[in-house]
Amino acid sequence: MLPPDLRQTLVMVAQTMRDARDPWWVISSAAVALHGVAAITVADVDVLMSVEDALRVLAQLRVAPAKAAASPVFRSAVFGQWTAPPLVVEIMAGFHVATASGWTKVLPRTRVQIRVEEAIVYVPRRDELAEILRLFGRPKDLERVRLLTAQS
Repeated sequence: MLPPDLRQTLVMVAQTMRDARDPWWVISSAAVALHGVAAITVADVDVLMSVEDALRVLAQLRVAPAKAAASPVFRSAVFGQWTAPPLVVEIMAGFHVATASGWTKVLPRTRVQIRVEEAIVYVPRRDELAEILRLFGRPKDLERVRLLTAQS
């Protein structure tokens, strides 16, 4: 069972993404929770989408895209934080992670739909989500992999 603040945020995300033209995904801790891992803390909701959709959604939400990258580990062509929902929603497009072999694009190949109340949200398949989290490589992401794979 999802906590009420996460549930409400995901419903708001699904409603906002209804007009997206390209595939979009919830990734990271919220996706782990959507895969049924109850023992996870979700501080925000990360949404990955196309550059065109991200620009359109951010404009619709009246959220200005960030001007510069905030992290030496992650970068996005488009990044914005939507603060109206109970949890902050980070909208990313053209998303890359720094790895030993350089900047690696993060774009899921799989898309699983999950119902949250009357809304539909999308996440990568469990094994692909674990692969993405391993790529991120931070201790909290590796813990998410452990929780995700322990339950499969």
